[in-house]
Amino acid sequence: MLRPTSTNDFFIILIVVSLVFVAIAKLLFEKRFNHFASILINSSYLKVYSKDQKFIDLFDGLLFLNLLFSASIFGFICYNTLFESIEMSVALIFKFMFGIGVFILIKVLLERLIGSLFSIDNLMDKYLFQKTSYKNYLGLALIPINVLLLFSMTPNKAIVLTVIILLTVINTIGLLTSYKSNLNLIKRDFFYFILYLCALEIGPYIILYKVFIETKV
Repeated sequence: MLRPTSTNDFFIILIVVSLVFVAIAKLLFEKRFNHFASILINSSYLKVYSKDQKFIDLFDGLLFLNLLFSASIFGFICYNTLFESIEMSVALIFKFMFGIGVFILIKVLLERLIGSLFSIDNLMDKYLFQKTSYKNYLGLALIPINVLLLFSMTPNKAIVLTVIILLTVINTIGLLTSYKSNLNLIKRDFFYFILYLCALEIGPYIILYKVFIETKV
């Protein structure tokens, strides 16, 4: 009797493509990449490069593409481990990529719209740059994590949940760094800050979680 065999060939391709995006970013922007790599322990990157940010930034764009690929792989591993075993397919991975990309872009556009409505475009641009930088850093961190989970160990709920907690901590550090740099403004308009926090920082992830567990991939 023939047994169906699973292969990680497609995951290898995705990881290689992710590494290519990162390598191009490092090759074209070596100094900036080196500063970016130490963002967790040194916030100088945020102070220096937030001044020169553009609406379309090649460096951030390359790292965002890596984030899409890496987060899609990890999303598949999470669903496969925490919820139900599903068969890997190219279409499925691209569904993950499309969903993650649309979610992030819509969230960014909504925040930019809020910035325009309240005439705080410069503040919102700085804030979004800080958040985007930490999200792109998550994409960078996911590359070795995905390699380990795919080729070095068998993922289980404890391992996957530990990784999710680690990624949440990194993202929380990014948010706290942003809030710390705008502490005076937050104190002045604390009520509006709480509304923003619930509506655009907590709410979307709760909705995404519900969709994730209730919708069959």
